[in-house]
Amino acid sequence: MKKINLITLGCSKNTVDSEYLSAQFVANGYQVVFDSNDTTAKIVVINTCGFIAAAKEESINMIMQFVEAKRRGNIEHLFVFGCLAERYANELRTEIPEVDSFFGVKNLKDIVSKIGMQYRKNLIGERYISTPQHYAYLKIAEGCNWHCSYCAIPLIRGKYESVGIEKLIDEARFLALQGTKELLVIAQDTTYYGLDIYKKQKLAELLNKLSQIDGIEWIRLHYAYPSNFPEDVITEIASNPKICKYIDIPFQHINNSVLKKMRRGSNAEIYKLIEKLRTQIPDIALRTTLLTGHPGEDENAFDELKNFVKDSKFERLGVFPYSEEEGTFSAKNFADTIPETIKNARVDEIMAIQNSISKQLNSKRVEKEYRVIVDSIENEYIVARTEYDSPEIDNEVLIPVSSIQRDKMPETGDFINVKITSSEDYDLFGEII
Repeated sequence: MKKINLITLGCSKNTVDSEYLSAQFVANGYQVVFDSNDTTAKIVVINTCGFIAAAKEESINMIMQFVEAKRRGNIEHLFVFGCLAERYANELRTEIPEVDSFFGVKNLKDIVSKIGMQYRKNLIGERYISTPQHYAYLKIAEGCNWHCSYCAIPLIRGKYESVGIEKLIDEARFLALQGTKELLVIAQDTTYYGLDIYKKQKLAELLNKLSQIDGIEWIRLHYAYPSNFPEDVITEIASNPKICKYIDIPFQHINNSVLKKMRRGSNAEIYKLIEKLRTQIPDIALRTTLLTGHPGEDENAFDELKNFVKDSKFERLGVFPYSEEEGTFSAKNFADTIPETIKNARVDEIMAIQNSISKQLNSKRVEKEYRVIVDSIENEYIVARTEYDSPEIDNEVLIPVSSIQRDKMPETGDFINVKITSSEDYDLFGEII
């Protein structure tokens, strides 16, 4: 069977794009693999990231790896699409002529045609899942209207475009029929959903309708924007048992001067939202992302950020150093004067604080019982997650295989009840009840 190696770099939104493309390949009689080490596929398609410097470097390195494979005759065709190709198509064509063609983020039809296949419109909304079958990402919108100072996404993916509710319901039903039990709702900003096509925020309505689909048992919300957070979304999460008590809200900073330079509103909004979420959803797990080293972040601003992390005690947190991206508001208006060593040292300081917080919060879960979903079964452990954890980025619950009778061994994707027996900084250990 003809084979295509489709390599996806970057965020979960890229993962969804690759899965749409994979469905087209499969429908045209190709086997699709997702493996950067595969040496048997003669056609390689790379979905690139162009968000920050490190991601761009990773994308270039991956392209050059397969350029070399093409020179050696190990592959016949190499195609590149995604954010990096959207942003730097002309430069890439000049610098890397060995690539057969470059495509932007919205040119999936052109990729299919270039490879010599028929683009099948009847497959719109259908995907060939690259994640474990029991969970899948549901991308509810494309692009962004916020224009945060440091972010190139509006330059790459354009204005915010919501996907219609009925299309999303159809796609979610398709995923459920494929065995998906957990939907991870994503967009550049999920809380903006609906404003462009319905003239009002429709995220709560969408979440409610998704929860009514047979087979879907967990719905998880990612990438919410803190300003104008919809009240009805809080109510829906609090009252709907299928929606995980988990929200991913990138706050980025807390110092008002830095937030102003970031074009991210005020810290009063942030503090008010955190209080509201913790009050109305007492057991909620809050994940956030912070940015260190943005222009204007002096020592006082950074101290305020550290105190914010200490006081807020986020259940989940990630930190990244500022990366100046050409064309963004920051790059045009502010000098990037903070050395990389200081940016990275600040990342380490924040993560050291979070490490202690995570260890403390995890210790409070010992002796408690949770419903978890099994992500994988490895040699020594069953790897599972609570509703308070998203796959690949958050805590795991590890259950020793040796503690389970062979005839009671769960399968990947099963929901099981566990009792937590011990904890570490970022992992829990448990036993099946």
